[in-house]
Amino acid sequence: MNASHSKSAFLYRQVRRALQSGDYAPGQRLDPTTLAGEFRTSPTPVRFALYRLVGEGLVTDHARAGMHVPLPTEIVLRDRYDWMQRLLLLACDIGFDETEFPGARPQRAAAEGNGDQTRLTWQLFDAIARATDHRSLHRAVQQTNDRLAPVRRAKQGLIDGAPDELAVLQRHWQRRDIPALRSGVVAYHERRKRLVPGIVAMLIDRLH
Repeated sequence: MNASHSKSAFLYRQVRRALQSGDYAPGQRLDPTTLAGEFRTSPTPVRFALYRLVGEGLVTDHARAGMHVPLPTEIVLRDRYDWMQRLLLLACDIGFDETEFPGARPQRAAAEGNGDQTRLTWQLFDAIARATDHRSLHRAVQQTNDRLAPVRRAKQGLIDGAPDELAVLQRHWQRRDIPALRSGVVAYHERRKRLVPGIVAMLIDRLH
């Protein structure tokens, strides 16, 4: 691998990690020149990294308007919440293999760590899917997690009691109380689907 490809691969991982963490807001423009300055490189490998993320659906290319973090419509956001809900319920139906995935059980210390709700939500849903030993399901949850991460970060504070809500889901998962986990997953996502109009309106307002 030549230096240019190596640099582009590094930048891809860095920007992708930032998107997973919700560090870039929905609708935010990702300017290659600005990012190149942040990473102390030229814009060319940054563009290669961004185009790779466009291919994964994590960045949108608006041609002359440049590249942006996707800003979901109400229909798209509601669909993503619904899809995540269905994937997690499917994981509960499939069951969990603790012997093959000893790291699947979330550690209590992680749940009580820095309080980063975006990261903790990503980790919990990923752990649930990973423990099924079903690679296609795990991959689908990862993709949906990545697409929801910027929204989760941007809407922090909009949903009252969200940290407690997540903590309840974590306890159900730690105890492997599957009926309670199923009910919690449904309640968690149905609540957000009802709030979709307000969430999207807030995302649009923050762009102006």
